[in-house]
Amino acid sequence: GFRRRRIHFGAGLWYINGAGAAAARGPVAKNPKTMIQISNLTKDYGVTRALDGVSFSVNSGEILGLLGPNGAGKTTTMRIVTGYLTPTAGTVRVQEMDVAENPLAVKRLIGYLPEFAPLYADMVVHDYLQYVGAVRRLAPNRRGARIRAMTELCGLGDVIHRPFRELSRGYKQRVGLAHAMLSDPDILILDEPTSGLDPNQIVEIRSIIKEAGREKTVIFSTHILSEAESTCDRIVIINRGRVVADGTAALVKARAVSGMVVRLALLDAPLDEVQRHLLAVPGVDRVQRVLNAPLPAAGALLVDVNCVRPNLRELYAAIKRRDWVVAGLNSEGHSLEDTFRELTGAAAHGPGGGHPPGSGAHGNGASGNAAGNPAPGNGAPGSSGPGRAAPGGNPAGAAAGEEAAS
Repeated sequence: GFRRRRIHFGAGLWYINGAGAAAARGPVAKNPKTMIQISNLTKDYGVTRALDGVSFSVNSGEILGLLGPNGAGKTTTMRIVTGYLTPTAGTVRVQEMDVAENPLAVKRLIGYLPEFAPLYADMVVHDYLQYVGAVRRLAPNRRGARIRAMTELCGLGDVIHRPFRELSRGYKQRVGLAHAMLSDPDILILDEPTSGLDPNQIVEIRSIIKEAGREKTVIFSTHILSEAESTCDRIVIINRGRVVADGTAALVKARAVSGMVVRLALLDAPLDEVQRHLLAVPGVDRVQRVLNAPLPAAGALLVDVNCVRPNLRELYAAIKRRDWVVAGLNSEGHSLEDTFRELTGAAAHGPGGGHPPGSGAHGNGASGNAAGNPAPGNGAPGSSGPGRAAPGGNPAGAAAGEEAAS
């Protein structure tokens, strides 16, 4: 498990406690300059359009959460940003460098954790991190210090001398996170970083991500919406290859079609009359009876009133005109989960987005197999040109810029 520990990470000194809180020692300034600029990104796999004009930017020191249903295009976007895939159209610029024109320079700035960390089953964790450090061209004296720091930070002490075949999914994710952060990159791109972790570990990794965002640019995807809401400075929701929302969690929820739900408990109010009169109030689009919920008073009618435009004054006036007795009233804005379903639910299972046929839903593109496992191979510098993976490129090659999928 995780223990309280004192960790040197980059320029900062962190104290990590068992509750997952991370506190940076010393001021860390946020630089508002644009670190990543994605413009009109399009990606086609044959007749399938995975991305359709995706555009957004990420500032230095910002944590951006990339949300969307399965097959929306999140992983494809991340792979294009890392240089692992080339877009059909559009551009990605990292620190003002075009990824297509400067793939190696860009990849040196990025630490990438794919959804399934590409690890060698027979390799020992410590040897793997040594290997990654060498591929990343870390000096031997610095390499050892970084491996020790990442071992502590990611809680790998108990498994550091064990082969990957013996590790649980959660430990493999931790090794993948250590891999991504080993070279202290300016940018972290994390695809489902908390997948497979238990609740305590999720809290700890979330704290690490939040603290990393004080001095790094972080993009991470997740299906845990509460995690995105509590961790991210900004959220981008992608559906069917298009951006459908971009902003803080509060702004995304505020811009949702449905603005507020008011729960009313009314006395001496027949359901048909309540529905007829309240639906006449401007901004109310649905009045639904609530069953199997506690009543604040015996005989009360409990209804949820969905307001597209919150208009409590006219709602109350309509109730007063009918002389109904209000036994209870509370209102709440829609949650991020409600907003997510509203923006993606109608088309979540339709065509578009997703992965190319035969690539494997979680695979490594042309270099992986149908199950999404990394294929063995050398992927050495120069084996297939800058920014392109040789067939069967190795999982650590991204560090040198040959295989961004690692």
